Amino acid sequence: MKVVVSGAGIAGLTLARRLGAAGHTVVVAERAPGPRPEGYMIDFFGPGYDVADRLGLLPRVHELGYRFIEAGYHDETGRRRAGLNFERFAQTLDGRMTSIMRPDVERVLREDLPPSVRLRYAAAVRAVDNRADGVSVALADGSTEEADLLVGADGIHSTVRRLVFGEGHVRHLGFHTAAFTFTDPQVHALVEGRFCLTDTVGRQVGCYGLRDGRVAAFTVHRTDDPTLPADPQAAVREAYAGMGWIVPRVLSHCPPQLYYDQVAQVVLPRWHKDRVVLVGDACGAVSLLAGQGASLGMGGAFVLADHLDDLSAYERRWRPVVEDKQQVARNGARWFLPSTTTRLRARRVAMRLAGLPWIDRRIAVSLVGKPTALIS
Repeated sequence: MKVVVSGAGIAGLTLARRLGAAGHTVVVAERAPGPRPEGYMIDFFGPGYDVADRLGLLPRVHELGYRFIEAGYHDETGRRRAGLNFERFAQTLDGRMTSIMRPDVERVLREDLPPSVRLRYAAAVRAVDNRADGVSVALADGSTEEADLLVGADGIHSTVRRLVFGEGHVRHLGFHTAAFTFTDPQVHALVEGRFCLTDTVGRQVGCYGLRDGRVAAFTVHRTDDPTLPADPQAAVREAYAGMGWIVPRVLSHCPPQLYYDQVAQVVLPRWHKDRVVLVGDACGAVSLLAGQGASLGMGGAFVLADHLDDLSAYERRWRPVVEDKQQVARNGARWFLPSTTTRLRARRVAMRLAGLPWIDRRIAVSLVGKPTALIS
């Protein structure tokens, strides 16, 4: 079988690896001119961790990953007000967790791709002729790929989804987020070995210290407007202006090119149509509020690879998993970034309780949802 995969992100590369290893011919068409350096640190656990294990990639994931002490919340003066111990959280997952930069997960998946996988950059999908017996995919360079199946693995703003399933499937959750890296020895010394976040209302800045001396910054703020700004750098500096502690130094390093997007979910009634199917964020984005987008993308791709001849079975198996995690995200939205001082204080109390025996496991379940077992 010949499969065209739109998107060289985590879901697309996972699927390409599995299909290539099974002897299928795979063309991965990516709109970007090369591997994307932008992205934030993710806590990698759940089905994606299991997939990495089954594909023999865990040693490389751990080599590039991090084991942070905690996620600490700091007020405007830098005083630590609350925190979550990563080691205790990892214990609730039987230790099957690591933290890793999202671009590094893609890097692991790109390495040593099977020879039957062809990776094409600067090859955005422009048009799709979807038929019951096959699919024609027109690309940005003027070429056309004829295939048995087209997989839209092109993210929350999926072109394949728009072309085949129409508009209107993105649900804005009331936040914008950004991520970038920079070099600042003073900030790095403050955050090395920990994930440090501002303990603030309505907007939040977080930083990790990376092993090469850089700092990875992450921001999120509340907004009812899903429209993305024309100048993300200016938008970030404006949204977080006036905050204390290390935030002014972080903002001074915000670059013109950075990751910026709305926080949203994708909800649509059907994930496949004739010879086109969606996977990952293209059909089931859970948002950073659930914290498992990369993991679910890998898990969904793993399941899809086993159901190429029965796309309905793939959807029946994986949709309940995605919908559970989406509900977890919606339930936790008010605590993820409190909108009032009262809720901020309540979150501090909850984090203190998280350190008590048996309560920590219950809180972990509320954060991550039901356990997910992969099938093959």
